[in-house]
Order: sequence, then structure tokens, then C-alpha cells
Amino acid sequence: MPTPQPSTVATNPVIPGFHPDPSICRVGEDYYLACSSFEYFPGVPIFHSRDLVNWTQIGNVLDRPSQLRLPVETSSSGGIYAPTLRHHDGRFWLVVTNVSGGGNLVVTATDPAGPWSEPVHAPGVPGIDPDLAWDEEGDCWCTFAGVGQVRFNPYTGETLGEPYRVWSGTPGAAAPEAPHLYRIGEYWYLMIAEGGTERGHAVSIARGPSPGGPFEPCPANPILTHRSTTEPVQNTGHADLVQAPDGSWWMVLLGVRPQGGTPGWHVLGRETFLAPVTWEDGWPVVGEVALELAELPWQVSPPQPLPERDDFDSAELRPCWISLRDRPAELVGTKERDSWLTLRARGSSLDEPDVVLVGRRQQHLAFEARTLIDPGTGTGGLAVRLDERHHYAIEADADGRVRVIARIGTVRSVVAERALPAGPLVLSVRTGPAPEPHDARRGPDSLVFAAGTADGTTSDLASVDGRYLSTEVAGGFTGRVIGLYAAAGTVCFDWFDYEPLPLP
Repeated sequence: MPTPQPSTVATNPVIPGFHPDPSICRVGEDYYLACSSFEYFPGVPIFHSRDLVNWTQIGNVLDRPSQLRLPVETSSSGGIYAPTLRHHDGRFWLVVTNVSGGGNLVVTATDPAGPWSEPVHAPGVPGIDPDLAWDEEGDCWCTFAGVGQVRFNPYTGETLGEPYRVWSGTPGAAAPEAPHLYRIGEYWYLMIAEGGTERGHAVSIARGPSPGGPFEPCPANPILTHRSTTEPVQNTGHADLVQAPDGSWWMVLLGVRPQGGTPGWHVLGRETFLAPVTWEDGWPVVGEVALELAELPWQVSPPQPLPERDDFDSAELRPCWISLRDRPAELVGTKERDSWLTLRARGSSLDEPDVVLVGRRQQHLAFEARTLIDPGTGTGGLAVRLDERHHYAIEADADGRVRVIARIGTVRSVVAERALPAGPLVLSVRTGPAPEPHDARRGPDSLVFAAGTADGTTSDLASVDGRYLSTEVAGGFTGRVIGLYAAAGTVCFDWFDYEPLPLP
């Protein structure tokens, strides 16, 4: 095959899969971007790019228990909401909300790959979605969902004065949130999300003479929305602006890609998209949020995807791996059995909030994931998870019994079971075409679970409807996570493969 060459054409989303609420900053020719992580640990994935299109995860901001405490009672879609990432006075600053305890907090780093500081808590900052901006005098302003504002000392977490309302967005619009404050030219611009993060999501902007306004709304608000359209990208909103070294402006935002019939099911969660921005009469004009971004003003190199296989031969897990609420070293590690991932059970099933799981986000509409499991004397397997009440799994135990389990709401069922020779087994899940009916009710996909012996003999056990692992069914703010888990005893995994597939 010929080597792919750089081009000026790129595809959206630029960070696929459950990577919502993007916040971006540029330092020189380098871009950095952070996203929400909700109930997963470590928290706040952080990415690096040189072209705004190809992004590499360089770490997680909240990667130590001292920085991020998510109690076992943390609900799914609780935890860490909507960071803002900025660079000021030679340091990176990140402010974020832990809605499950601790409220708003600030961490800093000289290297965005980490380590990041211990958190400075900000009890005087109410609400969620905090933003940081500095004026010419060096004062820091924290703006938050509502949309309110307070002068703020980011070194101590102390608020200087009482919070006050600065703008509420479009009259009658729901959920004015995700504020970002910028000094651009002669004005201060306040950009927010409104309309809720579902199909009515939108971006609006106002400008004023100072960080506190008074703010004049843009006459063309909302400057971005896909509500009531047939665009393939929906729920567009929660945006941040960045200027490239060549002077061009860009917007990163979240969106979803619904599939199937009515109402349309999105299964990957809210993803990060890129759109061009121009300026007219002192206001930003957002270009098309297209699945293909053509004619970029610079060359874009072909993406460098993660290796399909992880052999667990490093002492630390790759930063793409996430766990539920915590990751105790005594329960998860790669050192106990050389080049194997060892999991020790705590919760007894994926229905439990403290189940030991190590997973990665599903990032493609079609994929296959495979793992070689040695259940030993325990029980564990391969799961596709949305939350405790919505997940599918293929599970093996010490006796060689393999079962496919479906949890949908209050119903938990073993949908298939088979006996295989005891010992290491290959478990897999892949997407397939949507099951019947093929009409307006057609779902997004199916998930096909298979099992086989280590010599490569594999057979399908069950195919289940993928719509039940979608936000439209389960609710919440996250997307599918493909995970390895332990339900009893100690379970080991030799390798894990994740491969994108062509759409069926």
C-alpha cells in the first residue's frame, strides 16, 4: 500500500468517542485540549496536537487519588464535569467541577503531560462549568454556569467579592452554561452553551467593554446550532475558541452522531469536533461542522492511531485506560504476572458500582475487541458498558463456562451460555448490522459476542440490540466503554485488541 501523504483534508470528529466538553489552549505551535471524564478514573484526559486535527492523549490531569476522590456512591454521569484549560504566566491552569464531592477546584502544571498539582478548592465558586480569564491588571475572573462571575485568586481558591450575574443568554433558552471569557481586540467576549446538551444544544456569544460587561448579545445568536436539521452531527455546543499561529480562528465543540431510525441513537457519547471561524463586524461566524473538513490552511499528516494490541508489558497502563471511580494498585496491575493484566474482584458484577474494571472508550461506529483471558479460579470477562443498569458482557469462569449477560434497566438476563475447555480463552465483541425491524424504529447497531480457545477456534454466542446501550435509552452524559473486568477471585488478561471496522 502507498504511504499516506499529508493533505489539507481532514475528518470530524477530531477526537472520536466519549470525549465531551472540550477546552483548548495554544502555546506557540502546540495545542492542548482537555475533556470531561465523569465517574471514570483517572480524570480529565488531556491531548496534544500540532495541526488541530490529529490528537494524541498525553495523560490524564487527575491521575492520583489525592487529586480525585470519587466515592463508591458516585452515580454514573456524576463525578468530573466540564474543565477549562488555559495557559497563563508560564503555567497551565485547569479548573473543573467534581459534582460528587469537592466542588470546583484548580490544578496547575508546567508540563501538560503532568504531573499536575494537588487541587486548590474553590468553595466560594458556585455551580458547574467554571472558566478562568485574566485581565490586563492581572486579576483573574471565574465565570460559571448560570452565567455568573466572581473575581478569584486561583492560587488560594479565595473569591474576592460576591458572585453576580453577568448574562443569561437568549431569553427563554434552557441551561445557560459552559461559559468562556476572552479578550479579543477591543472587546471582552463571553461565549456560552444554551438549550441543553441534547438536540436543542446551541452556542451563543456576547461582548462588552470589561470582563464583567455589560454584555451585548450577538444579533446572529445562536452562532451555532444543528437543532431541527438533518445534519449528521447533532447536539452541537459547549464550545471553545482558539487562534492558530497563522491568525485563523477555530472552534472545538461537542457533538453526537445519531444512527438508526427515530429518535436516532448515539452510542459513542458526545465527541469533540472542529469547525472554522471567521469574523464579521466584530462577531465570530462559525463554519460548517462537517464530517469532512476540506481545504485546511495547512498540511495535515495522516493520523497515527493507537496500536491495535495492548500486551500489558509496561508497568503503567496507557493513558487511554480508565476505571470506575478508582483504581487501587492492589486490585489492578501488570506486575504480578509478567505482561498480563491482573484484576482482583471487589464488586460481584457489572451491576455493582465498585466492580473492578479497566476499559477504553469505543471510538468508532464499527469495531471489534478481543482479549485472551485466564480466569484461573475466578470469574471475569469483556464488557460493553454505559452504566450499572445498561451493559452487555461475555464472561468466563474457572469451570470453562462462558455466558453472555445483558442488563437493560431492571432486567438482567443470561442470553447465551456454552461450555469450553477450562483454561485461557479468547473472548470478543464486534458490531454488526442493526437487528429487525428495518423501519423507522431501526436501531444503531448490534453487538455480537463470541468465544473460542487460545488456538483460534471461535464461534458466536449471541447478538444483542445495540440501542439499549445508547444515551437515548440509558440517559446521562457518557458513551460506551469497552472493558475488562473481574467478578470473582483473580482474573488475568494476556492482551487486548481493539480494531476499527468498516460500517456494515
